[in-house]
Parts: sequence; structure tokens; C-alpha cells
Amino acid sequence: MEKKYLILFVVMLFVSGFKFSDVNKSKNEDLEKNIDKILSSMTIEEKVGQMTQVTLEVVSKERKSESDELVLDIGKLKDAILKYKVGSILNTGGAANSIESWHNIITTIQDIALKESRLKIPVLYGIDAIHGANFTIGATLFPQAIAMSATRNKDIVFKGGEITAFETRASGIPWNFNPVLGMGREPLWPRLWETYGEDVYLTTEMGRAYVKGQQGNDIGAKDKVATCIKHYLGYSVPKNGNDRTPAWIPERMMREIFLPSFQAGVEEGSMTVMVNSSEINGIPVHADHYLLTELLKDELNFKGFIVSDWEDIKRLHTRDRVAETPEQAVKMAVMAGLDMSMVPYDYSFYEILLKLVDDGEVPVSRIDDAVRRILRVKLMVGLFENPYPNKELVQKFACNEFTQANLDAAREAITLLKNNSKLPLKKNSKVLVTGPTSNLMRVLNGGWTFNWQGDNESLYPAEKFTILEAVQNKIGKDNVLFYEGVDFSGDVNSSAAVDAASSVDAVILCLGESNYSESPGNITDLALDVRQIEYAKKLYKTGIPVILVLIEGRPRVINPIVEDASAIVMGYLPGMEGGIAISDVLFGDVNPSGKLPFTYPKFVNGNTTYDYKPIEFFDVNKYDPQFPFGFGLSYTSFSYSDLKLEKTEIEQNENLKISVKVTNSGSVDGKEAVELYLTDIYGSVTRPNKQLKRFEKIELKTGESKVVEFSLNTHDLSFIGRDNKRITEAGEFIVSVSDLKKNFFLK
Repeated sequence: MEKKYLILFVVMLFVSGFKFSDVNKSKNEDLEKNIDKILSSMTIEEKVGQMTQVTLEVVSKERKSESDELVLDIGKLKDAILKYKVGSILNTGGAANSIESWHNIITTIQDIALKESRLKIPVLYGIDAIHGANFTIGATLFPQAIAMSATRNKDIVFKGGEITAFETRASGIPWNFNPVLGMGREPLWPRLWETYGEDVYLTTEMGRAYVKGQQGNDIGAKDKVATCIKHYLGYSVPKNGNDRTPAWIPERMMREIFLPSFQAGVEEGSMTVMVNSSEINGIPVHADHYLLTELLKDELNFKGFIVSDWEDIKRLHTRDRVAETPEQAVKMAVMAGLDMSMVPYDYSFYEILLKLVDDGEVPVSRIDDAVRRILRVKLMVGLFENPYPNKELVQKFACNEFTQANLDAAREAITLLKNNSKLPLKKNSKVLVTGPTSNLMRVLNGGWTFNWQGDNESLYPAEKFTILEAVQNKIGKDNVLFYEGVDFSGDVNSSAAVDAASSVDAVILCLGESNYSESPGNITDLALDVRQIEYAKKLYKTGIPVILVLIEGRPRVINPIVEDASAIVMGYLPGMEGGIAISDVLFGDVNPSGKLPFTYPKFVNGNTTYDYKPIEFFDVNKYDPQFPFGFGLSYTSFSYSDLKLEKTEIEQNENLKISVKVTNSGSVDGKEAVELYLTDIYGSVTRPNKQLKRFEKIELKTGESKVVEFSLNTHDLSFIGRDNKRITEAGEFIVSVSDLKKNFFLK
């Protein structure tokens, strides 16, 4: 159609009263009609099968090693799909597969479902693509979420989600168990690095960006996937810090701090939710009708389906002991609102639920509701149109464009925490690179990388650079000495390393954590390993400047070695391009711009978040971290001026426009995260010291200025009141940007 006729056509549509929203309404009606048609033709066995999810290991032959190619067991696979009518399969079979292997796996699964099953309902395959398609060999593996949050750049998070979706879908998989939208407010918790940090607004905005990048406007598009927001709800704040242990969360706190990010995920169109493996206030979340049905499905109007976490319906009986029998456990979970069971090693859920329906213990209406939700997602991701891998996408898999985006993300994540004018290092410097995280790819990536724990160095690509290799590449091997010094087990060659330090201009000391994921990462002491601390002290005694580089998924306490460090660089878990990014920062090719997404504690018991309550900074109480939330230095300086509020009084439901001028007053071009905080001075419920409400990443050349504009709305001024409902109270507020403050009144 020619452009002029297209314009005329659109005008005529509007004149005739046509609305484009009618198209969506019609599309939704067609979707529901399709679901009705499929559902009406299903037996109860087929319905319960759709609610059953098993792991790939159940239908494949055992691998002798993680480097072996996975081989499906066709007999077991046919049993799963044809006998037990399984609707979903997950996981990777022990370790990452090649993209060709994934194509064979998915094609074989769908061939059986489409060619041999009665109703030809495709299988929904799911994977934990946490920081890229991390279970596909050769994929673009980004910094972990906590590092992506440090960029304060929603475009980078969006792009990371977009590329991960592309490469996951290129592998033939349409469903990603990510993002983690729990609040990272307990630094002991081993899954902190899977979160976007401790702040509600930051997590909400980064989560929105990721979901948008993954799903786009159509999760059925060939390069998009369905997201699974997890772990609903309150999983990230176990009282003792250990993974999968109880949390105690009053409803007001739950609605104020832990619910908003999940609500945002639902609003952005995420169609699946995974449940918190643990319990809140004595009730396992997998058995909590209020959280799963009343709050999520009814109040938030969630239309997708809820999937359990690994074996957690069984654990209502075996671990939590709220169900006296396996049968009670299944009934309890399904009636609470669970739609799909990640069983994952057998068909017990299927067999038990069938009997419960036959005995009238679980109504068919509950089964129909669950299956309707599952079919809705299968239709939306396009499985009924084409469930097979799109081999055309392979051409762009792990392309140079994706690698560059990954490197850009890692560069913006790196956070400079201290600098006594020792950074950037000169490229003609002679340096000693040392420490347990200096020459391993696995520590740059962390868990969920090629295998669950990410701890098999042999699986990592040889062409990618460790920190040592990146530094050698940057300034030449002749200028770099290397001694590991200590590893995660103990001394390696620390005496030789200390002796070598006297002959260099600077020491690049890479400390931090070994690989872990979930419960294997539980610790009883947040302090960095004493062997690493003592090694740092020995190097300090040489008098040579020591640059600390921290590679860690949570803020391990380093107070004893902060004062004598010449500089401290926080690398987090920076991903496959992390070595290059860190080297770029150390030698000045990149000006660091990351900001801490969590409060970095000074002491092991010093866990106070930045949005502390007034009583936490009263009398002898103090917010005294090693480094505060939002902290991050630069090689240049930024000055803030002219903070302006459009009004000093606003009405309810009126927006407030705010502007501030930011100038690069230093001698190096740089990027700056401009953050706006709000303080509600008085409230009927104690209000936080301050809360992040807006942020924007800008880039300024030396001497350049930019006016950054924000707008606050009534929701930004609201909070959860004494009756556990969101309210907005009249009163005085403070807006702060950097060290500038302005007050305004809400009438």
C-alpha cells in the first residue's frame, strides 16, 4: 500500500470510530476461544499432564562427564509425553549443550508431542538463562544482575535481556526462568548477585527493562521468550541469611518493599511466576492461598501461570511438615494456586493429582483454571504455530554486536570505591597481578554458567580473557609478573609474590569469592577469607601501591584492608568480558561509572540499608557502612547546581517537575548516574531516611553541562499505611540530588 493511501486508511478508521485497542480485544477473544476449544477436548489425564514438569535428566541418558554430549532416551521421553502427558520439561541435563544439541533435543521432544500424542499439544521448555543463554555453549554471557544494576543504565539491562532472549530462542527454548525480582537486602544470602540490589525502585525499574527486553511487544516473536519473575515472594531475606530458610515479613513491609517489583513484572506482561522455596511467617509459600491466589491472581490480576520451584511441592511433606502425606502436599499446593509442579524427577505429582481429582478432593474447575493458564502461555509464545528451533537465528548467535554490548555492560558496571590518585595506571607501568580471582574465568561469571555452580573452568572458552590475560594484553607480558599468592584453599606461593612486589610499580591484587549458587553458597561469616586478608597485609608492607580488585557476588567485609589500599575496584561478577572491562578501567581506557546497588557493610553485623528508619540513626545508632548505596567514584568530577522544583506546593494527583544541572568539571570525559532521592519528613507510619525515586545515566565531555529533568507523581509520595493499604498523606517532603536539597509541600 502506498504511503498516502495508508494514511488515508488510518484516518478513515478513526473517523468511523475504530480503535486500535479493538484489535487487541479481538486478538484476546480469539486466544480465549482457542483455549476453550483445546480445553474442551482434553481428558483429565491430559490436563493433569499439562500441570506436570520434569527435568531433562528424566528423559535422557546419564552423562559420564559434563563435557559429554547429552543423549535423549527415546523410550523414557515417550513415556513422559505419551504416557504421562507431560506439558513441560526444564533444565540442561547436567551441563551446557551446544546449540546443535539443543536443536536436536527440542526437535525430538516436539516431534513426539506433535506427531504421536492425541491432541498434539507442544511441550513448553524452560531454562535458567540467568545472565545470558548460559546453558548454551558459546553464548554471550553478561555480568550477573547485581552488576547490571550497578550500571544504573536501563538501556543496558534492556539490551542484555534482548540478547539473552535472542540466544535462548536461537537455542530453541521459549521460556526463561528469570529475572529474580527479590530485594537484595540480606548480604549473607548466597543469591544476592541474582538480584538488582537492595532498593525497591531500582529493582522495579531494572526488572521492567529486563522483561521488556526479553518479551518485547510479542512474546511469540521468533527472537523473544516468556519471562518467569521469581521468586515470589520474600525469598531474598531469610532471617539467618541461609538460602531457603524462613523469613518473617509483616504485611506492611511485604507490600512496601517486596511486592512492588513483582507487581511491575506483572504489569509489564510477564506471564509466569516461580514461587519462593521457603516460608514466610511460618507458612510455606507453596501452600499460601493468600499470596498465590488472593494477592497475585486476584488483586494483581495475574493471568499467567504459577510454577513451583524445584521439588517444593514434595517438600511441603518431606521438609516443611505442613502436609502429613504426599497427597496432602499436592492438594495443599494446587488449592493454594500452584498451576505447574516442577516435580522434577518422577511422575508422582501426576499420579497423586489424578487420584485427588477422582476422589473429589481437588475440583476439576481448579484443574481447568490451571490448564487454561498454561495453554494461554503456550499459545502466546507461538508454540502451536511453530514449536521448533528457528535455525536462521543461529547466524547471529554470539555475534560481534552482542559481544560489544556485553563488554559495554561490564565496563559500565565496574565501580571505583577508593582512589588515592593511583588510578588509572600508566601503560608503561610494571605490575604484579596476584590473588585467587586473578586468573580464572569462572570467578568472573559465577554460578549458573555452563553448569549449576559455574565451577568447571574447563568448560569456559579459552579465547576469553581472565584479569591477568587482559592486563597482559593491555600492557604486554613483559610488564606483567604473575604469582597467584593464595587461592581459595590456602597458600600457593605468597612468599615469592611478596618478594616480586618490590620490583614493580603497582600490585593488582584480585580478591573475592569462588563460585557458588543457591544453598552451596551459604556462609556463616560475611568477612572475606582471613587468608586473603592476611595476604593483602603482607603486600601492603612492601610499600608498593596495592590496587584491590574485588570479584564477588555479595559485599564481603574487607574493613581490615581498606585503609592501606591505594585503590579499590568493585568488579562484582562481570561476566565473560569482565577481564577486559576491569583492565580498561585500571589503565584509563574506560572512566568508571558504576554505582553500588547495595550498602557495603563495614562490619559483619553492620547490615543497615540506606533507606533506614529514623530510629536507626538516633542516639548511638548510626548508618556507618564501608561504602554507602549509590557510591561510586570517577576519574573526573561532576558538579551539581541549580536544583529547581516547578512548584513548592502541589495538590493531590498533581505531578512535580524537577530539574538539576550537572557539569563535568574535571579533565576526563565521563558518565554519571544522576539519582534523585525523596524524604517524607513526617508520616503516620515511620518513613525511611530517604528513598531513590528516579535515576538517569548521562555522558558528559570535559566542561560540558546538561540539565536533567525528572517528574514525581503521587504514587512516588505514597506508602503503605497502618491498615496495610497504600495511602498518600499531606505534608512536607525533601528532594535531594547529590548534595542539593529542596523542600515542597503536598496539600
